[in-house]
Amino acid sequence: MKRRSALKNMGMVFGYAVAAPTAFSVLQGCKQKPAFAEWVPSFFEKDKGYALAQMVDVILPKTDTPSATEMNVHVFIDAFAKEVLPEEQQMFMKMVLDQFMNKVLESSGKESLADIEGADFESALTKYLAKRTDEEEEAHEEAIGAYMQAVMEGNEAELDDEVASYTFAGSVRDISIWAYKSSEFIGEEVLAYAPIPGEYIACGDVNELTQGKAWSL
Repeated sequence: MKRRSALKNMGMVFGYAVAAPTAFSVLQGCKQKPAFAEWVPSFFEKDKGYALAQMVDVILPKTDTPSATEMNVHVFIDAFAKEVLPEEQQMFMKMVLDQFMNKVLESSGKESLADIEGADFESALTKYLAKRTDEEEEAHEEAIGAYMQAVMEGNEAELDDEVASYTFAGSVRDISIWAYKSSEFIGEEVLAYAPIPGEYIACGDVNELTQGKAWSL
């Protein structure tokens, strides 16, 4: 995906490149968090928050590193939406979430998001995180722009459910990776971390400098 398109898609849903400090603080408290099945979101409805938590764990599952929910990524997204997004983008986020989750329910054959499991997201994420052509990306951006313009002008607005689903899936992936890499544990224990930056080596071998790890944000 072109950088311009990626920024547009992420910005349309989540609005800003920097979250409120209170939203980021939830990423540092992963040791005290309850199991996400008992989590009560502050922005999403409970069943949709539960489904979102399942979704981010499919995107960032537990391997030799913690899963997304173990790093409180789902809690961060909920807090970010409530505390950072302006009202029209909160409405947009809920709308694209609903359309994406309807696709998941349809493909899973289940009636309630409370019954959704991680495996139920696999086909939807395979489809809606797939690379689109430049023409498809441009058409989707135009559709989103027209929708937001109509909303801001107080007019009736509809967004095709395929466009909404691509937008939601891509945006959740982007913000999940951003939040995950911004968490204290991942930043200090998994990524290459230097609390006091040292010398700058422009052309060093990454395998020698950081054992192949990306630098912490």
